[in-house]
Amino acid sequence: MGARGARRVPPGVLPVLARRLRLAGSLIDPEDPADAFHVVCPSLPGFAFSDKPPEPGWGVRRIAAAIVELMRRLGYERYAAQGGDWGSVITSVIGHTAPDHVAGLHLTIPVVLATPPDPALLVGLDDFEQRGLDRATRFGVTGSGYLTQMATRPQTLAYGLADSPVGQAAWILEKFFEWTDCDGDPRNAISIDTMIDNIMLYWLTNSGASASRIYWESMFDVPNDRVDVPVGCSVFPYEHVRVPRRVAEQYLTNIVHWSERPRGGHFASLEQPEDFVNELRTTLRHVR
Repeated sequence: MGARGARRVPPGVLPVLARRLRLAGSLIDPEDPADAFHVVCPSLPGFAFSDKPPEPGWGVRRIAAAIVELMRRLGYERYAAQGGDWGSVITSVIGHTAPDHVAGLHLTIPVVLATPPDPALLVGLDDFEQRGLDRATRFGVTGSGYLTQMATRPQTLAYGLADSPVGQAAWILEKFFEWTDCDGDPRNAISIDTMIDNIMLYWLTNSGASASRIYWESMFDVPNDRVDVPVGCSVFPYEHVRVPRRVAEQYLTNIVHWSERPRGGHFASLEQPEDFVNELRTTLRHVR
């Protein structure tokens, strides 16, 4: 990310449209002009406003390459990138494959491992880290059915998502219930209007099927390449997959900011927007 009006300094890439677009105004026009950036919000292929890929092959590596090419065509030679969920994976791939163009990254899921970590790295965890490990273990046992379905049989699921607005709503609302810091009611974390907006982005564009294919394309080829560009990590307690810093450092070799936040979950930019923006700005101040 970079100052407005100067394309020679890093602008911004926020690679997940629906959950980041509401924050663009505070990043473009903040109280302190030194914190102002250009913001580019690509919609991932198959999601919402993007075209639906007409052929297989649109996994995270190809998506990352497309975003790098997009930034080149827009005239930005150097930029920072931010990501959560699949965006964390894609953003990490951008950092690995285009380090000459990437000033730094900000991640809310610091790393998605293709292989389990060394057990020695999971000894002597503090309370926050242990709760994260317990949550990730519970997710693997009771919360990952959606992942297996989309990674192995996305088209079977697709007919139900395309045919039933109630089915599409239930599919997404369940994630708001499970993955937010909400005390049992997702409305405590995210407004009902915002949740309906999110569901409508999938329903009105009929992208439930095309969005799910990223799992089929990528789940069995999750990159865990070294990322040597500067990285800031904001770890929210109700993130369903989070790892201790010592594990993240096996892949993210230049962590310049690491912060374990007091509230928030997987949808941190919706749940804790001010905290999310402050964390992003803190990382960018390290890399400008």
